[in-house]
Amino acid sequence: MTRLVIVSNRVSPPTGEGQANQGGLAVALSSALRETNGIWFGWSGNETETFTGHVNFSKSDGVTTATVDLEPQDIDEYYNGFANRTLWPLFHDRTDLAEFERNFAGGYARVNERFADTLLPLITPEDLIWVHDYHLIPLGAELRKRDVTNRTGFFLHTPWPVARLLTSLPSHAKLVNALFAYDLLGFQCQAWLDSFLYYVHDQFPEAEISDGVIRIGDRTVRVVACPIGIDAGDFAKSATTPEADEARESILRSLEGRDLIMGVDRLDYSKGMEQRFHGYSRLLQDHPEFQEKVTFLQIAPPSREQVASYQDIRRELDALSGHINGEFATAHWVPLRYVNRGYDRLSLSGMYRSARAALVTPLRDGMNLVAKEFVAAQDPENPGVLILSRYAGAAEQLQDALLVNPFSPEELADALHQALLMPLEERKTRWRAMMDSVETQDIRWWLKRFLDLLTSEHPPRGSTAEASESSEGADTKEAAQAAASS
Repeated sequence: MTRLVIVSNRVSPPTGEGQANQGGLAVALSSALRETNGIWFGWSGNETETFTGHVNFSKSDGVTTATVDLEPQDIDEYYNGFANRTLWPLFHDRTDLAEFERNFAGGYARVNERFADTLLPLITPEDLIWVHDYHLIPLGAELRKRDVTNRTGFFLHTPWPVARLLTSLPSHAKLVNALFAYDLLGFQCQAWLDSFLYYVHDQFPEAEISDGVIRIGDRTVRVVACPIGIDAGDFAKSATTPEADEARESILRSLEGRDLIMGVDRLDYSKGMEQRFHGYSRLLQDHPEFQEKVTFLQIAPPSREQVASYQDIRRELDALSGHINGEFATAHWVPLRYVNRGYDRLSLSGMYRSARAALVTPLRDGMNLVAKEFVAAQDPENPGVLILSRYAGAAEQLQDALLVNPFSPEELADALHQALLMPLEERKTRWRAMMDSVETQDIRWWLKRFLDLLTSEHPPRGSTAEASESSEGADTKEAAQAAASS
């Protein structure tokens, strides 16, 4: 089997402590690396005074990792700067938060060049290369400059922004042009793929787009909507372990018979927690009969604490949660439990199973695996209700969730009201349809689908390639119309 080389900003090797303590993506990628005797390359997360290109090799649970340390300036400009203060807000429709600093772009280019230089001696001509996420968009082009001809794919885990927002980036054409160096581009859902195709059609009129293939100059690039999944079977089993049962029983005791509404998100402005809190407050205002009958638990471990916008959102949520509790709490009831810490997968699966409803309402999200984890963790005989943002990639697959506009407090309150009163049979019907999707298009399906396409040759010019399940064969006009209306 062809050796797989995975490249990502950070490396998540197996811990040797079992799958329950790892994310599904790390488990799936580790399995593929193990099967192909592959390598996982990326940043170690550590600093070094001067970048030397020294590679730290390690092997754990049969997976080889190769990591490099970065200089403080690299971390500031490439990671904290261009990746998280320019591209992340831009790709999540927050141009008001995007910072367009020339040194950020310079650091981003420099680190991608350094990654290419360091990775080059590790690659053999037969390797399959798979690059992940917005941190490393230029890496494929940098490898081509170094005469790497290997089949190389790129997968974007975030949304792709609409063209009118992306063009606010001074180097937008250069950034997208770098993507044409890959053989396969993967997007989380059809909406993000359509946005990309619309941009290419608008900004690169010389490009030919048909049957899920872009031809521009001497490059031929296949594009696909390939939604990432979870290990549904493993997560469902996790929800019935003794550790999960203990977490479920503990939280149920603390609720004293009240229904639980639950949210789990990394602390990030894209997750819509401020709007979610307002929606919950609106429920308690409009339906006072639920006061002292429900409790909302929001788990939000901090992230990217060096970035000012993340400090701002934490202050806003601290103040808002205090205001809601001050307005509605009684001597025996705290309506909102806002927790800034993380929990392991077993504990989370038990908590999910205890919830009557989950609020998964990002303002914009590439996929959102919390939604799928919540579905997988449910008791088939008494499942909770998923309330899901229309602007999460998962909404394309989980149509039987209660789909909402996360910007509307009234719509969030109405969905919570519907979920709390939903009859058991309707809850079971909705859950079964969603679980079928989560089980069918799981993490292994995603892995196989992407790698099968990456290893296959592009269809010849003028052919009518078979359209995929996610309709990547739509022509340019249809894709443009879809993107323009989103």
